Amino acid sequence: MTPPSLDLDAVRAFIHVVELNSFTRAAEATGATQAAVSLRIKRLERRLGHQLLERTPRYVQLSPDGVIFWERARALVEAHDRALAAFSETRQRLAIGVSDHVAGPDLPALIARMNAQDPQLVIKVRIGSSGELLQSFDRRELDAVIARSHVGRDDGETLAEENLGWFAGPGWHPRGGEPLPLAMSPEPCGVRAMAGRLLDSAGIPWTETFVGSVPAVAAAVSAGLGVAALAPRMLPLGVVEVGAKLGLPEIPRLPILLHTRIHNGPARDGLAALSAAFRSAVRS
Repeated sequence: MTPPSLDLDAVRAFIHVVELNSFTRAAEATGATQAAVSLRIKRLERRLGHQLLERTPRYVQLSPDGVIFWERARALVEAHDRALAAFSETRQRLAIGVSDHVAGPDLPALIARMNAQDPQLVIKVRIGSSGELLQSFDRRELDAVIARSHVGRDDGETLAEENLGWFAGPGWHPRGGEPLPLAMSPEPCGVRAMAGRLLDSAGIPWTETFVGSVPAVAAAVSAGLGVAALAPRMLPLGVVEVGAKLGLPEIPRLPILLHTRIHNGPARDGLAALSAAFRSAVRS
């Protein structure tokens, strides 16, 4: 008796659901509806005769049988893509800029997930300030940019909105009568400018004590060199939120935008996968 064949689209849907921990994010990554993704998974489970995912209103996780199938599913899709790549004459290239205020420590994993979407897609990534990257995008040096909203720009697709706060090291304490010491990114930086405006409007004196890239700022905060306005996912464990304690102004939620001129083909599919992964990382 011939064993049943598997629908590769259903297997890909399964992989996306597991990696993104969400049917909604998986639908965004594949350009399908949530109902279509759910139907593909159900058909895959019927074909295999085993439940692969355990679903509740609050989470999705692998069942014991899903754990067994997971690595085999990835190997199947990778083997399929390698087989097709053997006859591909051209490889599409995609140059992406990611703001350092957006990238975060999860960026390598997110890019790896995007690369897994299409191994034939050649991906180049540049990290920098939103302003610099958008200028490169306008000069067509970059095909897409993921950045926080930037003054003077009304283009771009909103991927997510993210909370920021005022953070300091666990042992840090303000010194009475002295300006608030800030660790900041160099100019031009939208978050830097916003933090300064908020403090000035609140009548809170401040001074720069450290200037560097976002990872360097996070390290400086952890070392007790001052306070920084950052998203929580950018910071190491142990750093604490001090805005309420110090009476600092609340930072509004800031959108993360995708600027792109790629609208179809493998590169667009890769961007969709990366966008869904960013949404998942920001909201997790």
